Amino acid sequence: MPICPECETALDFDEEEVEEGDVIICDECGTEYEVVATDPLELSKVEEGYEDEEEFGEEEEE
Repeated sequence: MPICPECETALDFDEEEVEEGDVIICDECGTEYEVVATDPLELSKVEEGYEDEEEFGEEEEE
């Protein structure tokens, strides 16, 4: 089971059930991680403002 690098708590999810793009939230500290690969499992911390930047980029393209 993966460990949260922020608080060193085990992340509680089934590794077999996640897909790329899913977001995992640490139950202890609330840090969000995006699944960037499943074999092997690779998580990337979601930075604050990530969704806002993505929305801004979409608006800019229109």
